[in-house]
Amino acid sequence: MAARYVGDKGGIPVVNGTGKNSAEFSDDGGSKRSSGSTNLPRISHDLKDALSTFKHTFVVADATKDMAIMYASAGFYEMTQYGPEDVIGKNCRFLQGPGTDTEEVARIRRAIKNGESHCGRLLNYKKDGTPFWNLLTLAPIKNEQGAVVKFIGMQVEVTQFTEGELEKAMRPNGLSTSLIKYDSRQKQGATESVLDIVDAVKNPKKLPAEGAPKPFQPGAGLASLLAALPQGAAPPTAAGNDDLSTLYEDGGGLADRREGAGKRRTSGFLNLLKAGGKPQQEQSSIAALTQPQSLSLNAGLQPTQGITPDGQGPLTFDEDRAAEERKGLDLATTLERIQKNFVITDPRLPDNPIIFASDDFLTLTEYSREEILGRNCRFLQGAETDQKTVDEIRAAIKEERDVTVQLLNYKKSGVPFWNMFHLQPVRDKRGELQYFIGVQLDASAWDSMGDQAPQAPPQTKETQKSIVKDSALEAAAAVQELPDPGQRPEDVWAGHSKPVLTKPHKRDAEAWKVIKQIKQKDGRLGLRHFRPIRPLGSGDTGSVHLVELKGTKHLFAMKAMDKQVMVNRNKVHRAITERDILSALDHPFLPTLYASFQTATHVCLVTDYCPGGELYYLLEQQPQKRFSEEVVRFFAAEVLLALEYLHLQGVVYRDLKPENVLLQENGHILLTDFDLSFLTFSSPMLVRPAVVGGKKKRKQAAQSIRPELVAEPTTNSNSFVGTEEYIAPEIISGSGHTGSVDWWAFGIFIYEMLYGKTPFRGRNRQRTFTNILLKDLTFPPQPQVSLAARRLIRGLLERDPNKRLGATKGATELKAHPFFEGLNWPLIRFGSPPDPEKPVQIAKMEIRTSIDDEKEELDWEEVDEQGHLVQ
Repeated sequence: MAARYVGDKGGIPVVNGTGKNSAEFSDDGGSKRSSGSTNLPRISHDLKDALSTFKHTFVVADATKDMAIMYASAGFYEMTQYGPEDVIGKNCRFLQGPGTDTEEVARIRRAIKNGESHCGRLLNYKKDGTPFWNLLTLAPIKNEQGAVVKFIGMQVEVTQFTEGELEKAMRPNGLSTSLIKYDSRQKQGATESVLDIVDAVKNPKKLPAEGAPKPFQPGAGLASLLAALPQGAAPPTAAGNDDLSTLYEDGGGLADRREGAGKRRTSGFLNLLKAGGKPQQEQSSIAALTQPQSLSLNAGLQPTQGITPDGQGPLTFDEDRAAEERKGLDLATTLERIQKNFVITDPRLPDNPIIFASDDFLTLTEYSREEILGRNCRFLQGAETDQKTVDEIRAAIKEERDVTVQLLNYKKSGVPFWNMFHLQPVRDKRGELQYFIGVQLDASAWDSMGDQAPQAPPQTKETQKSIVKDSALEAAAAVQELPDPGQRPEDVWAGHSKPVLTKPHKRDAEAWKVIKQIKQKDGRLGLRHFRPIRPLGSGDTGSVHLVELKGTKHLFAMKAMDKQVMVNRNKVHRAITERDILSALDHPFLPTLYASFQTATHVCLVTDYCPGGELYYLLEQQPQKRFSEEVVRFFAAEVLLALEYLHLQGVVYRDLKPENVLLQENGHILLTDFDLSFLTFSSPMLVRPAVVGGKKKRKQAAQSIRPELVAEPTTNSNSFVGTEEYIAPEIISGSGHTGSVDWWAFGIFIYEMLYGKTPFRGRNRQRTFTNILLKDLTFPPQPQVSLAARRLIRGLLERDPNKRLGATKGATELKAHPFFEGLNWPLIRFGSPPDPEKPVQIAKMEIRTSIDDEKEELDWEEVDEQGHLVQ
């Protein structure tokens, strides 16, 4: 008889009347319907048991022509309302309906045909016909011969949090109506989550002792980012003080070894300026006279990194997941992490529509983001809403002033609630009205909804008013980190067309001399003056080319970023900040910006080409993948000087790791990649060290002791960025952070150079974040490391940022540490770098022109600050 779905247990469908699965699993992996009349795709007991531990919503399909489903999780049945008799042995197309995007379906089919991964959002339908937005992530599983044998299809319902069709809504100026593009946020979270299921399918007997990780939760707020962490996972006040830390040790030992020399951690755009390290397979138009040559950017060309940022591409999951774990993160802006009920409206648009709604606001009002964006806030009003109070709000909007009122509003379900509402205008630098922020607080718990109920004491209302006002100011500061969507599109990128000025410390360099000659001849340095030699790599926002300044044989790295991709991935402000930072740098251990310009579709940055490659790959080539203390001291000292200069300029770097430390031809370092950096203010001070002793001793010391320079960034940020293993606890916890996060990362950096691994890495992002928050800092017995080095690391890896080494006097504290004793700081740049056991290999390039180069050159068209084509 046919099976009837009546429930499930642990993801295993139950057949009515028999207690058996909808598909009986034999020992050899075979499975049949309970009727025995139809053969179904096979799945083993071990795999079934492993998959049943996951709370994710997913299916496993056989890689046959019709993609028959061989397993469906309990979450899938619950979300779709279908039973196993509707699912097992069927294709997932039964979820499609009249509103399903056929183009997205075609992309899915193309990915399946090519055996590729894919992540995309489409409208699906439940069994009762209810439509829902489904974030579908496909992951192929390959056998040892490289053939695709299974596909995992993970679904996440994102109806409440996605913009839906409003993703395409545009302003009259052609820019997006919504401040934030949510699809890229959700795709990044889903990609990480599906890897856990991939691991289980590949190794069903190797589940972690603590069970399967928690599934990805849609939404951009702090709660969703930390949803997978154990309850109570908050950073202790100091490293090693929390007894719970032993509960989160890694059973698999993945934190105790590096996952192979080919694995990379990339952030943002695959790291501008990188070359050297790992040989490429193709030579293109540049011939290498010595190996290795351009390496670091090649990772973007390797088919082993998982789902591409746009949700599709030739990447697979069949390599170690370490490659995916070591990517940099840009999970949320400060605005998205504010856990308050608020919306942002744009009074410059007709009817003052909502352009941003916090996740907490969606939860409070029960509306989805798609239902809210583009609408006026009046949809919260109802029959009992006091119109005099509404008129008071309208008057404040007309007069462009703030106001705080209490009024009765209604949720989507019709449930009324007392809303303590604050309206806050936001003005731009010229003082012109830019936004309104509307903060809501559910005051129903304090206030009367009837004559008989007790009234809240007066101080409670004052407290509520204070809360909403403070929340509005917090949101106002955060929204101004983002580019103004009301400006003209050409103004967004105008900064990239500004001329670049020579800085003092490199003004006599040969590169600047030839650039000066071109400027004197043509007036400005632009795209037409560079000849593309070869692509060095590609990342999530564009590509990097090795280029020659025409006729000079001077090589540079040119980073070309796609404007539309940056809009879709919420990276416009990152690109603008990176250009601003690069244009201000003048330091021997930081890159020089030689030119920046834009085309109709891209913005370009031209900076140093480093033939020594990444410090990461030099580290990989060493015995045991680590350096001696002498080498570590040298590289750490130069990085410290670079960070000191950045903090002096008000730059919080936020992405320190060996991959972002490049080696110049002279062996000295260059710290690169500023697309995750935060630019704020710094207040440099000269401070005389305190002297202990009598009056005479203090007087003598005052004449001989030099004052110390103290300069640390002064403004907090709360965006969620950085590379997973290097992220500081305060970034994860969302408590706000300053330049102290760079000192935490500096401690991880030194630890990795000494031990060949990072101290808190886990099997996945969830485990790594838990370790960073709770795990004790330990030092392996081998290799033997000096007490000074261990004390330096322990001081830097203090979980309380206020007690962390460097928190008081910045780099000055670190330079005085015994680990750096004997270093002549002013003369480091002139010294000879110590040789590691495997020395640095400098890539020597022989340039030759090819027909392909000339063809590529014709495709590049420069535009000026006004967006006009440069002839």
